[in-house]
Amino acid sequence: MSYRVLQVVDGFGWGGTKEQVYLTTRELAKRGVDVGIALSFQYKEMVERLKPYGVRIHFFEDHKGSKSRFNPLNWWRLKRVIEDYGYDIVVGNSPHAVDYIRFTLPFLRRKPKLVFVRRSGRVPSPLSRRFKYSVADRIVVVSKPVYDLLRERNFFPDRLVYIPSGIDLTRFRNYRYLKVELRKKLNLPLEKKIFINVANWNPSVKGQDLLLETFRELKCKNCLLLLVGLDTDRGEAKELIKKLGLEDRVIGLGFRRDVPDLLNASDYFVLSSRLEGIAGALLQAMATGMVVISTSAGGISEYLRDGENGFLVPVGDKEKLLRAMERALNLSEGEYCLMGEKAMETAKDYSIERTAEGYIRLFNELLG
Repeated sequence: MSYRVLQVVDGFGWGGTKEQVYLTTRELAKRGVDVGIALSFQYKEMVERLKPYGVRIHFFEDHKGSKSRFNPLNWWRLKRVIEDYGYDIVVGNSPHAVDYIRFTLPFLRRKPKLVFVRRSGRVPSPLSRRFKYSVADRIVVVSKPVYDLLRERNFFPDRLVYIPSGIDLTRFRNYRYLKVELRKKLNLPLEKKIFINVANWNPSVKGQDLLLETFRELKCKNCLLLLVGLDTDRGEAKELIKKLGLEDRVIGLGFRRDVPDLLNASDYFVLSSRLEGIAGALLQAMATGMVVISTSAGGISEYLRDGENGFLVPVGDKEKLLRAMERALNLSEGEYCLMGEKAMETAKDYSIERTAEGYIRLFNELLG
């Protein structure tokens, strides 16, 4: 392929956006796309993960918090990357990454094709619409409900492209038959019914406060809740767990690399988000054949069907979330297996390979 694509990502750490940037970049490289990634000097995790795939790495951002995007030195470094390597397409993978591209744009000698990605269900403000998204050649939306919402709001409908996010089905798969061995390895109790939530600690978005309050009301002495994600093992998370008197029923595990093992060792996945894109963590859980419970945030209602391949509840509804958790606990073994099988079938439609193919079609269209 004779064009060059630059993925731009801000900050560091790991979460849904970073996972998608990594997976998409990896798959594009595997398909022969000349792809590079521009990231912060501090971002060792992404560099290590992409190293085996021959992706060109560029450092442009000296990340010192959200205000870093207003630092002209960061703009200048990004400008040099785009121009020195002759990138034909530049992809902004988050709102702050888009800010960097927008601030750099006036200084570029040649404007590349710009693709901005909308991952959350928020409709951008009028200021963002005018200043940032008006310069995009295409706006990729990762979930159908959010795509429909943006079209309804007349948010550049002629530039919107629906490309669903994908998951790595080679990594997230069903090996639940190893549950006992996994629990021993992970030091988890063998006799407990285990609920698991995978999300970085961010209650205003991921709703962990709602989840903990709901779990406190769940009348199940034999139940345990695992919180997996950045900062779930410290600070505010630990304080709230203690305040609710849940120290013996909730474990914050922090950031983990063994999420597939944790999912296969657990019984139920529960997502309490107030805001989502397509919720990759939920699809990853479904791919392991477990019973899942989730709010209908963002694009989740696109694929999660209540009572069929999981349980779906309204955003912010603690009572219905509690009822759904009770329904999950009361499933027979046969009902559990059938729901898990349907969940796995659903997850197969969201492979990262399909996502990469969607981007390649878009790039070919943009460049004629």
